[in-house]
Amino acid sequence: MRTIFIIASGWRRFGAGVALLTGLCLAAPAHAVAMQAGGAAQEPEATPSAPAAPVPAPAASVVEAPKLLQKIEAPYPPEALAARLEANVRLQLKVDVQGQVTEAEVMEPVGHGFDEAARAAALQFRFEPGKRDGVVKRFRIVYTYAFRLPESASPTGPVATSDAAVPGGTPAEPASSPDAKQPIEVPSSTEENTIEVTVVGESAAERRRQSAESVQVIETEQIAYETADLGTALARTEGVDVRRAAGLGSNTRVSLSGMSDDQVRFFVDGIPLEFAGYGPGLANVPVNLVQRMEVYQGVVPIRFGADVLGGAIHLITDQNVSGTGMAGSYELGAFDTHRLTASVRHLQESTGLLVRAHGFFDTARNDYPVNVEVFNDAGKLVPARLPRFHDGYQAGGASLEVGYVDRPWAQRLLLRAFFNATERDIQHNTSMTQVYGDVTGAEGSAGTTLRYEQAFGQGLSVDAVAGYTFRRSRFLDVGSCRYDWYGRCFYTLPTQGEMSDGAVERYVNNHTGFARFNAGWLLGGPHLLRFALAPTFVVRTGEDRALQALGQADPLSADRDVASLVTGLEYQYDALEGRLQNIAFAKDYLQSTSAKKLLGSGEFQDLSRTTHEFGVGDSLRLRLSPTLVAKASYEWATRLPRPDELFGDGLLIDTNLELVPETSHNINLGLGFTSLPGRAGTFRANVGGFARLADQLITLTAQESYFVYQNVYAARALGVVGAAGWTSAGQLLSLDANATWQDLRNVSSEGNFGAFDGQRVPNRPYLMANGSAQVKVDELLRSRDELLVTLRSRYVHEFFLAWAELGAVDTKYRVATQFTHSLALTYVMRDTPTTMSWTLDLQNLTNARTFDFFGVQRPGRTLAAKFTLER
Repeated sequence: MRTIFIIASGWRRFGAGVALLTGLCLAAPAHAVAMQAGGAAQEPEATPSAPAAPVPAPAASVVEAPKLLQKIEAPYPPEALAARLEANVRLQLKVDVQGQVTEAEVMEPVGHGFDEAARAAALQFRFEPGKRDGVVKRFRIVYTYAFRLPESASPTGPVATSDAAVPGGTPAEPASSPDAKQPIEVPSSTEENTIEVTVVGESAAERRRQSAESVQVIETEQIAYETADLGTALARTEGVDVRRAAGLGSNTRVSLSGMSDDQVRFFVDGIPLEFAGYGPGLANVPVNLVQRMEVYQGVVPIRFGADVLGGAIHLITDQNVSGTGMAGSYELGAFDTHRLTASVRHLQESTGLLVRAHGFFDTARNDYPVNVEVFNDAGKLVPARLPRFHDGYQAGGASLEVGYVDRPWAQRLLLRAFFNATERDIQHNTSMTQVYGDVTGAEGSAGTTLRYEQAFGQGLSVDAVAGYTFRRSRFLDVGSCRYDWYGRCFYTLPTQGEMSDGAVERYVNNHTGFARFNAGWLLGGPHLLRFALAPTFVVRTGEDRALQALGQADPLSADRDVASLVTGLEYQYDALEGRLQNIAFAKDYLQSTSAKKLLGSGEFQDLSRTTHEFGVGDSLRLRLSPTLVAKASYEWATRLPRPDELFGDGLLIDTNLELVPETSHNINLGLGFTSLPGRAGTFRANVGGFARLADQLITLTAQESYFVYQNVYAARALGVVGAAGWTSAGQLLSLDANATWQDLRNVSSEGNFGAFDGQRVPNRPYLMANGSAQVKVDELLRSRDELLVTLRSRYVHEFFLAWAELGAVDTKYRVATQFTHSLALTYVMRDTPTTMSWTLDLQNLTNARTFDFFGVQRPGRTLAAKFTLER
């Protein structure tokens, strides 16, 4: 009930946020919707290309357009590919009552081989027959096939296409969405059922899924309506585990196939997350600014220029640059949680000048109740359930992007500037045994990037980005009180500092310059060559003002810098008419570290070093049938220690200058099946296995009041993942489930953890599962509205917090099995060009006790609401 009262008390803020976003985005009046005599919503006036004469409602017939069941990709004409040409081919197709294409006629020839390729492919299409008044009929379809250059030689953003018009002015669904219903009102006297649709080649997301790369693609259109952040959305994916230390803004650990922490790298539009201006962690990136997520398991393409061991997560922001648009969202949650995002863009078509801006603001008290032990009046520890009192969080940021797109001299030339700031309270130590009331941390960054993309002649394309980021962290522990869980100061400390014996006031500055250069050459036919170069320079400075005030040597004052260079060469070969794709690559890693360690004598020891490593890999994809795809990939991978691992973060992570690079043999196998749409709906399933044979694995370990990174001499991770799903015809019901089993063990009798040879590495769940059921009701109030009711469940089996053979079985610290459920209710209203949605999300329905990777209790049952608007 307390959660409900918190929501009610903040509802006025929710209404104010909705009003603000509505005022920003509804700059023009919404289209008026008039009701016809028959009760159907009347759409806006039809475009001139598809006039719709007014016809009395009683004379209208209901037409269901043919739905594309099987689409054949037209091969790109070699002549056009060599000349870097794109085209739209308009075809008139005749579809019979069996759904076969009997005729395909080019309406407006464009030449260069496009006409012949589009016609040959269209003749092989298969449709679900169209109906008129429930009776199967023959149809004539005006069909536009859009040829777009391969991704390596074309802009990174999707090609903008407008909805084609159909009789009555109702936009037709793209044929790439064959499950969608298309009831259309046409005059009953019409003798020819003519529908016009626009079909483009594979989307960027689908092209990525069908590539040889070991990648899962998560599109965020529906996630953006929900109150889930990116971490929660990722945790629903097989092979991925996301665990958070507490509420909004707390530390988040992402694990891919058993690998965690900096073994997994994050990128935003090809730029490392820490340089992109969204804050220090994944949860800081607003989900409404992300179009899709790409999850690379263990084998990472060279274009990221990354030294990655466990994999990479690539966030692609909204790439739509056409026209003028606005979007925003406001979320209200329990424990005084508020999240606001807004974005705006404008493209001047005549000059190609683009201006884009976005901003976000998050705040939360995170005062949810936790189960703890407190002293009673007799001085005895007794259990109690009390609210957290020092766990507030605030974050905000903004960016502005200006440049030119689709010019003869550049597909994109964009300059972006950004800033962000984060501040949070620190409530307790890693095991919740010591309470803090004055310890705080903060971080802020600012920077700029310049991006250039262009496709040249002779099959050459270039994508380059360079930038500078300044990041400053502050850690403050100067309190003089000892607090209990009631928030009372029950003891005055002899010296300042709750976490240690002495005050701490640390400031750490990072100056980072970076670049990513990618070039691709189409060598002719099925051959493609790519080259990547990624230098990064980090200079760290800092100070501990509390130590300096005491006249003591300050370890943060030592000069520390890291320079790294990752170079890659990749060769792609397509054979068997596109059924087989192979990508072979090689990487070179070079890192130079300059650092000094403070000795007990007060002197500094020089620990500078240079590291050089080499890696190779290969990815293979074989399309066994139109519905069955097999993949295999391997990489001998290297990951160089990060600055924060070597030098600490100046907050809660201590220095370890003795860290050495990790290396690993990474292997993935996978088999995926997606059925063709039919009357029984669509079925999908995949199964895969992975192996990670790692040496010198770097692991974040907890000390009493801080963390430190250490090398585990050798580790082995094996795992199996699987997923299955079904969507009914018409998308009324969707069911999905996935499971992950992984086993990460220390396999060396030497090194820091040699005594634990053969044991599971602690703090890593080894069995996880997700399930979801969604009901989707279309046209509830209006023709394009949607009602979504989604139930999600997550299971995490118990795991140990320490090495398995430490201590007796009944006294070992462990995280108990967790089984949680959530229920979301979403209503989406589409009134072109405006889309609005409202969501109520009840998380952790059963109020189960949940924990992070170190046993910190997370929030129980919570209620949240979210409003989004896009125009």
